[in-house]
Amino acid sequence: MDKTQVVKSYRDLLVWQKGIDLAETIYRLTEMFPQYELYGLANQLRRAAVSVPSNISEGQTRNHTREFIQYLYVSLGSLSEIDTQVTIAHRLNYITDEHCMKISEEVISLRRMIFSLIKRLPAAD
Repeated sequence: MDKTQVVKSYRDLLVWQKGIDLAETIYRLTEMFPQYELYGLANQLRRAAVSVPSNISEGQTRNHTREFIQYLYVSLGSLSEIDTQVTIAHRLNYITDEHCMKISEEVISLRRMIFSLIKRLPAAD
């Protein structure tokens, strides 16, 4: 998004759109997990993945920039959870090297986007 574009909704934010893509990827990936992980690691991964775009959207609708930044940091925390949980899933052979690499790349990209957005937001309301 360049400086001439106006954000009317969180849906206009590329970082939110990419967060939705990551959540979809995680949901599809965890469908391949063993059945006994349905309420374990698969559920944790799904919750963390949904948390990323959810916190971006909730923060963007808040009245103050500092609140938005706080929610963006929560999204960063959820990305760290995803990274950790994907590493565990990989070590347990629930996912392939390729899947692990793809998710890791998406997490790194989203992390960069969120940090960039935080830096571009005004420091004070």
